[in-house]
Amino acid sequence: MPSPLMTIEVPEDALRHSWYEDLQGLGIGTLFTSFAVYMITHLGFMTGQTAGLALLISYSTGWSFGPVFFVINIPFYLFAYLRLGTMFTVKSFICVGLMSAFTEVAPNWIELGTINPLFGAVFIGCLAAIGLIAMFRHGGSMGGLGVVALYIQDATGFRAGWVQMIFDVVIFSAAFFVLPPVMVFYSLIGAVVLNLAIAINHRRDRYIAG
Repeated sequence: MPSPLMTIEVPEDALRHSWYEDLQGLGIGTLFTSFAVYMITHLGFMTGQTAGLALLISYSTGWSFGPVFFVINIPFYLFAYLRLGTMFTVKSFICVGLMSAFTEVAPNWIELGTINPLFGAVFIGCLAAIGLIAMFRHGGSMGGLGVVALYIQDATGFRAGWVQMIFDVVIFSAAFFVLPPVMVFYSLIGAVVLNLAIAINHRRDRYIAG
């Protein structure tokens, strides 16, 4: 039995995900996150980051969330390419495209009924956190402000979850002009659950595969 003080060398290739591991990780992450957004729109809630901005526009104009979310993300791809590389940008573009498409067709596939708003807020936060962490760990994201948050974490060590929470303060402040206060309150619960889960669990010093 090796001594706990021994250093075990792991081949570099063993620390990298294969293409099919990335494919399933990004696919599952996108599916979870998309369903969370579908629940958000069903309950009339808000969320943070770029999705929150897209929801604000959608609620204010009546435009569909999917196309708005896709278009809003376009300017961030250049930043992602310059700062985080081609592969991250491509993966994020695919994730955003899939989520935009899924949120458009989800009402035809799944019919949601009555959901307790408090349970819904907590469940949405957990579901979205699992999806986003899966994407982060496989080199992708939902684009937009998430790209900026990941870059700040990589450059300074300041957790992506905390960065996103700062962005959320701005988004939710604007939400009070669009939604009833009680809906914003439930939405805040979901956002806190989401960001705390990411801040606690998305740590590169504990997760070595990339």
